[in-house]
Amino acid sequence: MSKLLVKPAGNRGKVVSVTPQSAGWTYVGFDLIKLGAGESHAAATGTREVCLVLISGKAKVSGAGQDFGVIGERTSPFEGKPHSVYVPAGADWSVTAETEVTLAVCSAPGAAMSRPARYIDPNGLHQETRGKGNNTRHVTNILPEWEPADSLLVVEVITPAGNTSSYPSHKHDQDNLPHESFLEETYYHRLNPPQGWAFQRVYTDDRSLDEAVAAEDGDVVLVPKGYHPVATIHGYDNYYLNVMAGPTRIWKFHNAPEHEWLLKA
Repeated sequence: MSKLLVKPAGNRGKVVSVTPQSAGWTYVGFDLIKLGAGESHAAATGTREVCLVLISGKAKVSGAGQDFGVIGERTSPFEGKPHSVYVPAGADWSVTAETEVTLAVCSAPGAAMSRPARYIDPNGLHQETRGKGNNTRHVTNILPEWEPADSLLVVEVITPAGNTSSYPSHKHDQDNLPHESFLEETYYHRLNPPQGWAFQRVYTDDRSLDEAVAAEDGDVVLVPKGYHPVATIHGYDNYYLNVMAGPTRIWKFHNAPEHEWLLKA
């Protein structure tokens, strides 16, 4: 199995854990936690800021001494906008499930208590549709570069069945602003119906990295560098949650030149 593909382990508690150490990189961390009603999970952020994204379910959430009450409403990532909470470095947070809960814990380096914890209201999230034809996908910006954070960028995307996404192929692996930024990235994939899969290729210009994986429901794909397009299959919509971070908190990407003609077609 590809080292870029991380499969969930079990169906309760922390089922996915991607750390800079396990991924062999510097910035991005991603945990996926599944709780039954009444179960809790708590942690300290330490030297990392955190964005808690309720993929599904309702939960009581607190962070950095603030009680955000019970948040969440969707029963699937394919239903509506996410409820999320930002927690700075140097703080504690806790989640107690009111229903079955799937929680994404997105993390990156941060300065201790550099900004207050806050609830990210779904009603205020920026949404957009990108692409056209069978390259159409629907984007919800949870923690974009224009909202306050130290390192984290968090976005979720729904790609309809039979469409491509993160395409034409683009990359962001060079610290070469204003043309391109260096950002590590994780893709947390979900499928609807869940027995489906999507394809993702991660490759560099020189093909020193060139891997194609079949991402099933709940899988995480690591993108340390290179281009990283996604293709869905007929009958199965694809959701993914992206976590990005690097030395500069800005998303500037470079298109694969051989595919740029598609942007003008």
